[in-house]
Amino acid sequence: MALIITEEQKMLKDSATELLSAKAPISQMRELRDSKYTPFDKELWEEMVAMGWTALTVPERYNGLDFGFVGLGQILEETGRNLSKSPLISSILLGASALRLSDNEALKVKLFPGIMEGTSQLTLAIQEGKHHQTSIFNTQAILKGDKYVINGSKTMVIDGTTANLFIVACLVDENYSLFIVDAKSSGITVSKKILMDSGSYADIIFKNVEVSAENQLNIKFDGRLFLDQLMTISYSGISAELLGICKQAFDITIQYLKERQQFGVIIGTYQALQHRAVILFSEIELCKSIVLKALQAIDENDTSALKYAHLAKAKLCKTAKLVTNEAIQLHGGIGVTDDADIGFYLKRARVAQQLFGDYNYHLDQLAKIKGY
Repeated sequence: MALIITEEQKMLKDSATELLSAKAPISQMRELRDSKYTPFDKELWEEMVAMGWTALTVPERYNGLDFGFVGLGQILEETGRNLSKSPLISSILLGASALRLSDNEALKVKLFPGIMEGTSQLTLAIQEGKHHQTSIFNTQAILKGDKYVINGSKTMVIDGTTANLFIVACLVDENYSLFIVDAKSSGITVSKKILMDSGSYADIIFKNVEVSAENQLNIKFDGRLFLDQLMTISYSGISAELLGICKQAFDITIQYLKERQQFGVIIGTYQALQHRAVILFSEIELCKSIVLKALQAIDENDTSALKYAHLAKAKLCKTAKLVTNEAIQLHGGIGVTDDADIGFYLKRARVAQQLFGDYNYHLDQLAKIKGY
């Protein structure tokens, strides 16, 4: 498949650009931060729902649009450009995708309507230590009668303080299972965390939390395969957002180079700075193709989708670090002040780089896939 988006996907991207530029620019992010770190604007979320973004990846048989992950990726790229805050990543990229992959038909029928209407917000609780991994879980779910009892803890749960449903990865006997857990269940303790991107995250403790066996997402579906497919989507989606961050940080920097004068000369005329800009442009162009390939592989059920997702996240982590570092340096000291927008792109990039594994993690996973 050609590494270009279709006319319909371009129209979706253009509509996202228009809405987010008007209703969710970086100035809104500042307002949310200064309003005691409000997670997101509810009116904007309602507009996203009205635009159909919450139904993009939901299958048609559940009244969704089934537009594919390439389409969702275009929107996530634009949220990266504007640093727009919303539950799109937690509830749609992660939550709706987990439900889509599930073989629990009753849960799908029950939960998809609320997700598409924006009244139910899900998030994925998977990370337990300082670093992302999907091979070892200490959180356990033990079957007692017709219920599972969950004990353990999770960290870095995106929008964990606002979601009303958690998708919790647990060790069940010798395999893994994911459960839908009501955030108000007895035995749950949520601690709010604010990171450098001004985002809302949570540490969650589960102590003897009872969950109905009917809330198990993978009934016969192997838990390890389930997680691999869900993480493939997660890695690719975060990569799309990182691409948007890179593109906008680059555009802001180029504009600054065209305007800033030093000793009476516009600094963008210096060849050394032009060379640095060309390197950034070239790296971003490579990232566009890598991210699009990863998203296409998901939509096409490509058996190599996980490999492409690791490749996308590794490349985008590396490029985002390069672009934001260069952007700050080319801006000079003003780049790290609160007056300049460019600093916020570096801060969001650093958090997104760590979400679901950094450059080293994904490079290691690629090496394992290739047998090194």
